[in-house]
Amino acid sequence: MPQLLRFVLFLGLLGATFSGFAQEAGTQPLPGTLVFKLKPEFKAQAAPDNVAIPALQRVLEQLGATKLRQKFPRTLPASTELPGSVDLQLVYQIQLKADMPLAKACRALLQTGALEYAEPLNFRPPLYQPNDPLADSTNTAGQFYLKNIQAYRAWDVTKGDTSVVIGITDTGTRYSHEDLRNQLKKNYADPIDGLDNDNDGYVDNFRGWDVADNDNDASINMAVFQPVHGILVTGCAVAQPDNGVGLAGVGFKCKYLPLKIYPNTATGSFAGFEAIVYAADHGCQVINVSWGSPGSRSQFEQDVITYATINRNAVVVAAAGNTNAELDFYPASYDHVISVAALAPNDEKSGPATYSSHVSLSAPGEQVLTILGNNDSDYYPVNGSSFASPLVAGAAALVRTRFPQFTAEQVAAQLRQTADDIYTLPGNSTLRGKLGTGRLNVHHAVSQTDRREARILSSQLLPARQAYQPNDTFQLAVTLQNLLQPVSNLTVTLTSLSPYLTVRRGTFAAGTLATLARTTNSAAPFRLVVAGAVPINTRAELRYRLTADNGYQSDQFLVVTLNPDYVVLDASDLHLTLTSRGNLGYDGLGSDLGQSVTYKGGAPLLYEGGLMVATSPTRVADRVRNERNQANQDFYSLSQIALSRQPLRATQEAQGIFQDSLPSAKRTGTVGVRIRQRGYAWASPADRDYAIVEYQLKNITPDTLKPLYAGLFMDWDVVPEAGRNAADWDSVRTLGYAYDRENPMVYAGVKLLRGGKATCYSINNNSTITAVRLGDGFSSAEKYLTLSNKARLSSVGFNSGTDVSQVVGAELVRLAPGDSVVVAFAVLGAPTLAALQTAADAAQARYNLVLPTRPAKNLLLWQAYPNPARTQLRVELPAGAGYTQLSLLTTLGQLVRQQAVVGSGSQIDVRTLPAGIYVLQVAGPAGVLSRRVVVGPE
Repeated sequence: MPQLLRFVLFLGLLGATFSGFAQEAGTQPLPGTLVFKLKPEFKAQAAPDNVAIPALQRVLEQLGATKLRQKFPRTLPASTELPGSVDLQLVYQIQLKADMPLAKACRALLQTGALEYAEPLNFRPPLYQPNDPLADSTNTAGQFYLKNIQAYRAWDVTKGDTSVVIGITDTGTRYSHEDLRNQLKKNYADPIDGLDNDNDGYVDNFRGWDVADNDNDASINMAVFQPVHGILVTGCAVAQPDNGVGLAGVGFKCKYLPLKIYPNTATGSFAGFEAIVYAADHGCQVINVSWGSPGSRSQFEQDVITYATINRNAVVVAAAGNTNAELDFYPASYDHVISVAALAPNDEKSGPATYSSHVSLSAPGEQVLTILGNNDSDYYPVNGSSFASPLVAGAAALVRTRFPQFTAEQVAAQLRQTADDIYTLPGNSTLRGKLGTGRLNVHHAVSQTDRREARILSSQLLPARQAYQPNDTFQLAVTLQNLLQPVSNLTVTLTSLSPYLTVRRGTFAAGTLATLARTTNSAAPFRLVVAGAVPINTRAELRYRLTADNGYQSDQFLVVTLNPDYVVLDASDLHLTLTSRGNLGYDGLGSDLGQSVTYKGGAPLLYEGGLMVATSPTRVADRVRNERNQANQDFYSLSQIALSRQPLRATQEAQGIFQDSLPSAKRTGTVGVRIRQRGYAWASPADRDYAIVEYQLKNITPDTLKPLYAGLFMDWDVVPEAGRNAADWDSVRTLGYAYDRENPMVYAGVKLLRGGKATCYSINNNSTITAVRLGDGFSSAEKYLTLSNKARLSSVGFNSGTDVSQVVGAELVRLAPGDSVVVAFAVLGAPTLAALQTAADAAQARYNLVLPTRPAKNLLLWQAYPNPARTQLRVELPAGAGYTQLSLLTTLGQLVRQQAVVGSGSQIDVRTLPAGIYVLQVAGPAGVLSRRVVVGPE
């Protein structure tokens, strides 16, 4: 007998109750499964099992995608009559190989330009985890919570109606239980006869549906994880009243539809959000969600919630979580959800309950007597927000009966505005606003008709960003709707609850609004300013306070992220993300923190990038992927990267410091370097196709590092199709670059500007036969190979495009203890190869002009005269210095003269050049010297 099954049966034999508030497991993506949503303009090219979009089809083929299908083919499309509605017919699901990196596949799909989003499908676990017995089944406390929430008085007003159905999305049901057998909503249009009589796509869905296994048996499986959870939840909402046995659910006469979302079979999968769509499409006016996990917000999941609420007018009620912390918990924290926190019997927050500004209201969540389901007549007290949620779901069903004209959003407003204030209790006094509007009062919810609630429906940050930097100024536009009784003199006041964010304009006079009327402040948005000194990744909370005549007041909250651990150089057309720990593009493998590398506002061009430093095959430091396909953690930040408030050399300048650990007996794989990182970007026309990143490496070990290699690893995903890229090397310019082999629209690359002998190694990410195989990870030995260039491979993808990466680096002969050396690169983007080469030349010229590469004393060793020059400019160099080439450039980096050095003296003819300032460069194996010269009128 399986151990879990023995445990459940043991509890049943003992007549035990459940306690236990184990913290929620983290969100886990389903292996090899993605969903994506087409942009509306491509709907005409979409079919249930195909999308006739060539670029998207090619990427799907390159990813090895199978089982492409429209996820919700029977859903209602978006409607202009329902503002905010969504079109789930645009959502598709695909299957990939289990070892395919999901984040990389998502970015490849997004680069087609045909999608709104591409995301993994997440597994969200049930909230309640039963453990030790709490009390005897003859517990005389009974359903104390019905008194707390005034359910008895509510039933004097309405006992609900059998036409109102609550969808229970959970582990399943026990059809035969004495308190559930008559509460089931049956689909008489599709009796069990092997036919789809009602033509809804589901055969014999007479008594609910197993969405996880796609069959018509929604009963529990005692051998799976937490089998009776769904029965416990169902009992709270709809246990049959007035039948002489057991309990009375809050929903009284209202029915329930069981929707099983956790699989019994190997072919099944978690289907919580699919069940929400099923419930909404099959007439459930209320949907209960007693499952979820912290973090990992998903736009797909939000779309499902929005569809249920807006398109289908269903009330979605969700448990807020059982972790004693203030955190975002999903799906409870999504828009359009009634999020329910758990209370103790005395109306104080239950000890383990999650709390946050996303909570709508609270309900009893300890010692909640309900149906167990081990047999047909068992009842047990349980704890957790899983059981507070169905109490509110039952109340929502009564409100829908009492006020059938209410929309789903109005039902939610009625429940919020009729709750009882519980913040005067000692245990809740420090949590004001974090337990919603108070404790559920069902009687008030079904009897009071004078309540008011206006609500912020949406908030738009302008400019839209993931996070805002210190000293940033931005705006905030809101859309507001009045949900209940008309309001007059409605005002929205925005207040910052963070010392790092100041509201400069924070009042919106909305005036008088009739029921369901909307308004916006888009003509005069709120205005906010970020402080100059802000801790890293600060979450600044903003409060909307809505006030109106007759004493109406309500609060809503918005969180904005400030001072992320990265900066974006965006002064030019090439936007580059630099992190505090040496990554480029994103803050680590598969991270969404950062804005990649983009060109002229296009799709992201870089999947992963970062600095790698090595001195042997076993001593390598970086923060890119390793042999386990996880991000290395070698570098740590000493000084957060930040944009300069007063840049001196460029339009934008950034600086930060990071290092790896000193080598020791326990840390034999480290290098021992401290790195000062600088970034530069310019807005001038000749410099708009690149940004420069410079690393000053200091040896902090007692030994000479010999040799030392430093380079940038860039896993390029160049549009229009990342799977058919090619990579090449321009040795003259020390420029490595990547592009779409068949349809080159953008070229992206890295040029070594300074640092020693250039190295380049191009990688076919899909190859299984080369020395460097990224499919099984990126080992230290492989990284050293790409940096040291012992097996030179400078180009890939020429014959047929592929997914490419490239390492462009520098070989340094030695670095003595305490010494420093500078390595600098330009990251470039351009529409053509010629333009990329021009940008590379401009970057070199700009770097040499603005960022001197030699100490001032070296400038005394060579001369250029006369200065100003009118006909000939003579250049004299030290004998034997090894300089080989002279170049004359404009201040914008345009090359106007270039010739070889002849002996120790050379002349440049300047007679045909326009008068002005120029940059003279002298280049050789030792580096490049630069100085300004003036050409005067002849």
